[in-house]
Amino acid sequence: MNTTKSFEISKQVVLEAYKRVKANRGAAGVDGESIAGFERHLKGNLYKVWNRLSSGSYFPPPVKQVEIPKKSGGHRCLGVPTVSDRIAQMVVKLYLEPLIEPHFHPDSYGYRPHQSAKAAVGVTRQRCWQYDWVVEFDIKGAFDHIDHTLLMKAVRHHVKEAWMLLYIERWLTAPFETEGGQLIPRDKGTPQGGVISPLLMNLFMHYAFDRWMERTHPHCPFARYADDAVVHCQTRAEAERLLEAIGNRLQDCLLTMHPDKSKVIYCKDSRRRQDYPQAQFTFLGFTFRPRVAVSRAGKRFTSFLPAVSVEAMKRMRQAIKGWHLNRQTFATLERLARQYNPILRGWWNYYGCFYKTEMRPLMDYLNQRLATWARRKYKKLLGRRQRSFQWLGRVAKRQPQLFYHWQMTGYNDRIMGAV
Repeated sequence: MNTTKSFEISKQVVLEAYKRVKANRGAAGVDGESIAGFERHLKGNLYKVWNRLSSGSYFPPPVKQVEIPKKSGGHRCLGVPTVSDRIAQMVVKLYLEPLIEPHFHPDSYGYRPHQSAKAAVGVTRQRCWQYDWVVEFDIKGAFDHIDHTLLMKAVRHHVKEAWMLLYIERWLTAPFETEGGQLIPRDKGTPQGGVISPLLMNLFMHYAFDRWMERTHPHCPFARYADDAVVHCQTRAEAERLLEAIGNRLQDCLLTMHPDKSKVIYCKDSRRRQDYPQAQFTFLGFTFRPRVAVSRAGKRFTSFLPAVSVEAMKRMRQAIKGWHLNRQTFATLERLARQYNPILRGWWNYYGCFYKTEMRPLMDYLNQRLATWARRKYKKLLGRRQRSFQWLGRVAKRQPQLFYHWQMTGYNDRIMGAV
């Protein structure tokens, strides 16, 4: 019996791909199979993925189309592959990423090992102190409009393995399947939600933008997170020319710059006193604008600094509201802390990194919701608002480590100050 496979793919890599997909969780695809369902016949299902990939007979199923609301209004289409397909994509990613990752620009921060959105915000803050002007631009539906021919040209530049090229092309053209079962063909784009899509997006933007910037505007540093980027310039004229040049470059790459969300911004502070209508921008959940700062000598001045954006604050506030703490009177305060501290820690560790005082209104709001919970739970003892805040303040003083935001400097005092 001939057991030779067309392509040499390690079973250990398939197993590692499964572990990573499981860790990332995710919804079921068009076949309705969850990760738990896949695991009922784990050995056989993993063998099936490996066997088909190795023989060249793997054909991806349609991608489940899911519409989610966009922050700016309207809807964004996500593509949810099946569990098996996510594992197959992860296999290719595990082979592909080491080939192309070393070629990426150091200021590409999105979906990369050892890079992060927080790092992109940090380097942008420093450069706003060094450069007076910023170009902010937005690409209309970047994931949905990537040209397949240009993308595959970039892939072939780095990848010579026939099996990877074969499956990447198949994933790019796998149709969407709507909720009603309709199949929608695709001749461009790489679905948001696919395991391999962020890597392909980075590769496309590496040639469409990063390398182009190095070649044509080497003195204008940038930070890019997938399709979201800002560029720094010394003068207004340079920034305006660059904004137009970026628009033309994206058009050459068959992408479209959003005219309303792309602009030039002046980094106004105590030293920069020009009048310019745009003096703030939002990048990765932080709004950069003139803010009060204090020097080491204790002198107040205006600096151009990032802080959590209004939109991010609204989303977090809505999340807290959605916890319905007032309905959880069956729970103890300790149980609530265990349940929500991981979320609070994540919020604080990201949005609290820069100008953390802007996070205080959100933490005050959470304390108000906890006080309302206490009034509902202990109606006879804490019938009045003032008593519930006093009780919460005593708990915070006695157990300052209970809730994550109570551990931050001054928050115990803020509970009592809200009385």
